[in-house]
Amino acid sequence: MKRITFIFLALGLFITSSLGQKKPLVYILATGGTIAGVGSSKVSSGYSAGVVSVDQILAAVPEVMQLADIKGEQVVNIPSQDMNEDVWLLLSKRVNQILAQPDVTAIVITHGTDTMEETAYFLNLVVKSDKPVVLVGSMRPSTAISAEGPINIYDGVACAIAPDSKGKGVMIVMDDKILGADDAVKINTVSVETFHCPNYGYLGYMYNSKPIFTRESQKRHTTQSEFDISNVQKLPKVTIIYGYAGIDSTMVYHAMNDGTKGIVYAGVGNGNPNTTNLNVLALVVKKGIPVVRSTRAPQGPTTQFDEVDDSKYGFSASWFKSPQKSRILLMLALGKTTDFKEIQRMFLDY
Repeated sequence: MKRITFIFLALGLFITSSLGQKKPLVYILATGGTIAGVGSSKVSSGYSAGVVSVDQILAAVPEVMQLADIKGEQVVNIPSQDMNEDVWLLLSKRVNQILAQPDVTAIVITHGTDTMEETAYFLNLVVKSDKPVVLVGSMRPSTAISAEGPINIYDGVACAIAPDSKGKGVMIVMDDKILGADDAVKINTVSVETFHCPNYGYLGYMYNSKPIFTRESQKRHTTQSEFDISNVQKLPKVTIIYGYAGIDSTMVYHAMNDGTKGIVYAGVGNGNPNTTNLNVLALVVKKGIPVVRSTRAPQGPTTQFDEVDDSKYGFSASWFKSPQKSRILLMLALGKTTDFKEIQRMFLDY
């Protein structure tokens, strides 16, 4: 009799424990993009981005409720070509507020693909938590046949709640792949397999609702980052100038006089400016405007010690940072220094 009583007591405790076990709490922050887009038909390539609300997005993938307790929040609802620094500050401050709550497990951000790599990298530098932050999007609008938004959201949540995802930095999850914000780049205008990591490789893959990680970022990010935007109201203006054969110095001179605080020169080859712009960029530096050399080439580093003597001219080299990510890092760096050597240190660290 005592044995039967013990079995029922143990069974009751097990059931009570199971029923009382809380699911992870994940915030879905929506910003718009194609994933929130509506097409003129299910098979048409034409659509309007940033139309569908976060509640409608989540209604299309009810399976995420089995993975976690979900709270949806609409931050903005814009096509991502309209993403800007003010939204980055708004979004990043909200992310830090949410992640500071002890009961929150992770954040998933729905975002358009056009500027997703830039938003991810900005967050990677300013989020002050090792809790997972995952960006997801889609190349097809929500109304299209085989729209991939729902599976990307599902995989994004599954990745975000996995214990192995903690401390990995900000990630992008799309097309069954996990990409680090330090290297992710959009390389195709229409394909669903649009994001790649051309220099470092993927962080891993999603398989059966679980992340399988194959590498970790060796760059400083999130809790190890020195950048703090909690009291920042406006980021300094940084201009990208795209190099090409026969370019004159008109754009450089214009940047010097339009309030630009820093220039990223996306040069040819190994970030090389032509002779005319090399001399004008040196003048820019003497006027107290830092210059970072990057490259228009899609892969490979912009190095310090080859055709351009950066120390001689006072330039910094971006190494593996694309022009658009170099701009973000330089904006944050300018909140601390204008010294090219210190800026160079940051480009090596991040």
